[in-house]
Amino acid sequence: MKIILLQDVKKVGKKDEILSVSDGYANNYLIKNKLAVPLTKRSKEVLDKRLDEEAQDEERKVEELIKIKKMLENKIIDFNVKTGAEDKVFGKVSTKQIAQKLKELGYNIDKKCIKLDTELDTLGIHEVQIILHKRVMFKLRINLQK
Repeated sequence: MKIILLQDVKKVGKKDEILSVSDGYANNYLIKNKLAVPLTKRSKEVLDKRLDEEAQDEERKVEELIKIKKMLENKIIDFNVKTGAEDKVFGKVSTKQIAQKLKELGYNIDKKCIKLDTELDTLGIHEVQIILHKRVMFKLRINLQK
């Protein structure tokens, strides 16, 4: 029997996958527990329509993230830091501080999207990787100054 999975089922398949399983397993377990529906012309149409809508939503989201990328790509974000002898920075600038500064500038970017290759603990300009989506990545320049 051919079925469409409604959610991930361990050792069987992922959500929205079309599979062939035995009639007994499909009827007595998967369909009964609302983990799957039988593959019919109507259920296939509903699946295709939902996948199409999800793809369109994803494209809209990516377009918005690309706009944010274009606005931030060439900017330099300044941080005023305290320094000691020989211009040594006290502490370091974290992803949380960068996210907070971006929020103040009007960009709501989660700190988990900000990747630091090295610690920001010296004066000058540093590049930070921003990953908004698997298809939208860019480098943001951070300037540490007194």
